[in-house]
Amino acid sequence: MAAMIFVNLPVTNLNASMAFYQALGFENNPQFTDDTAACMVWSEAINVMLLTHDKWRQFTDRAIPPANVSEVMLALSLDNREAVDTMNVATADNGGTADINPVQDLGFMYSRAMADPDGHIWEAIWMDPATMPTE
Repeated sequence: MAAMIFVNLPVTNLNASMAFYQALGFENNPQFTDDTAACMVWSEAINVMLLTHDKWRQFTDRAIPPANVSEVMLALSLDNREAVDTMNVATADNGGTADINPVQDLGFMYSRAMADPDGHIWEAIWMDPATMPTE
């Protein structure tokens, strides 16, 4: 089996979260989806498991942080700057919060940070290593 990552996120409204992630370009894998969890596929190697709070508590006793607290920022690489902007617009149009941090434009790298409806932070990035400064 190829190496994969399954990012597990607690969500308050499973259906709304599924719709949000689908609007960003994730696809639902119904094989791992039920009334308590949904598997949202970004690529062959990257999956996001959306878990209701009750389901989340089956895996850990640790508290679910409030939406204004963050522990990680998850970054997704995209094909171009326009795709970064498109994801940012889709975030704002589908219940998330766009541009929670200043836009970063370093020429060779462009990124925008956003939050999903539960406050989980994502960063859409585009990078062209060939144009990266050497010093």
